[in-house]
Amino acid sequence: MQKTTETDNTKKFSKLFSELDHCTDVKQKQIIEEMNGIIDEMDKEEFTSAFTKGFFHETDKMIKDKQLSLENVILMLKHMGYCKEMKKIWNNDFQRCSLSKRIEKMIVDENKKKKGKNEKLLADLCESYLFLNSRFSKELLAIIVRCLLKATLKKEENEETQKEVEIALLALSNIGVFNTVQKEQYLNEIREIIKNHQKYLNLTQLAYQSAWEFFIDRFFKDRNLEDVIENELHFVREVTGRLEELVVCIDWKREKDERGKKDKEVQILTRWLDTIDYFLLSCKLWNEEYIKLVSCLVKTYLSANDKFMEISEKCIFPLRNAAKNRTVKTDDLLKGGSIGLFLEELMQSTMNYGMTNQSLTFCLSISERLKEKTDDEMEEAKRKELKRKVLEMMEEEGYEDVIISFHKIFDFLHRNFWIDISLNISDYFVHL
Repeated sequence: MQKTTETDNTKKFSKLFSELDHCTDVKQKQIIEEMNGIIDEMDKEEFTSAFTKGFFHETDKMIKDKQLSLENVILMLKHMGYCKEMKKIWNNDFQRCSLSKRIEKMIVDENKKKKGKNEKLLADLCESYLFLNSRFSKELLAIIVRCLLKATLKKEENEETQKEVEIALLALSNIGVFNTVQKEQYLNEIREIIKNHQKYLNLTQLAYQSAWEFFIDRFFKDRNLEDVIENELHFVREVTGRLEELVVCIDWKREKDERGKKDKEVQILTRWLDTIDYFLLSCKLWNEEYIKLVSCLVKTYLSANDKFMEISEKCIFPLRNAAKNRTVKTDDLLKGGSIGLFLEELMQSTMNYGMTNQSLTFCLSISERLKEKTDDEMEEAKRKELKRKVLEMMEEEGYEDVIISFHKIFDFLHRNFWIDISLNISDYFVHL
């Protein structure tokens, strides 16, 4: 049945695309809106099958031959890009095609205009380009970021404006961590966008998440941003609150076949977890709100477990990074429930290799922390007490026996997963 659905979606889309030739502009728009509805239903395999280099080349040819209006192409590309971003689909065919070059030139040309510049067209072109590319020149990125940040600072609070702002911020969030944006090009604007929402709640959930994702991706390469992120904009507190809201909103008890395509809340939650992951990989400033964040990640994991495995697995990564980074204290991890969670996970006979690897990495980090002595008598006393509590939990869960049982696959995990784990079994054990 699934195979038939995939074939039907792709065939319907291709058939409608072939009908765009020699249509009136109004009819084209109707067909594209129908095509956009099919894009909503596509899974990753269908999406990749439909949007090939050949498809983009044909679209470009139709623009060149004046068979397809630019306005209608943008209507299709923006919706395609929105779905690609929300479904986290990797497709790099666009950035290597003639249509990408055409839009890139149009952005540069429109931006150069001193008089008669069409700000709406420029924003549409920038969004289409950002959604469908992953690598950008610094010069083009400077134009795009300036244009879209300007678009997000609109003060109107009607639904149409909110949607425009959401799309602009979602597109900006696609500028990944390996693309460099100069601080002066975005810092004041993104700070204002986030502060305004914290004060007036003027953004949609997705727009607010996208603003933070764009900002945290910049933080990945510029650690000097942490003071603004933590002490001024209070990222940890904010993201904990958003997770708590989403965990309550999602109906975790529904069966998979009742859910159909992902709810928007599930997609937004997944995006927040990715953003938290990048943050905990890079952060250096500690604050007491980490306990609540850890607790919230554990709660999300337990809520999603079994039926939403993708979310459960995404909760594991930031918790593992928190243990490796050490900005989050061992006591925070214990009180937040993550140590207990990982110990329980190691007991599961149904664990997959990926989850096993993450759990072992977490436990190895905790073991290393608890072995580190300090010359400060009070801190050393705290460390010993903490170690006692953790060891009691480990003994209760039969931790050492489980680690011994996993030892035979250490080398396999070490060779097949990106994160290194120690092959020395004694590194995982802690004794008083």
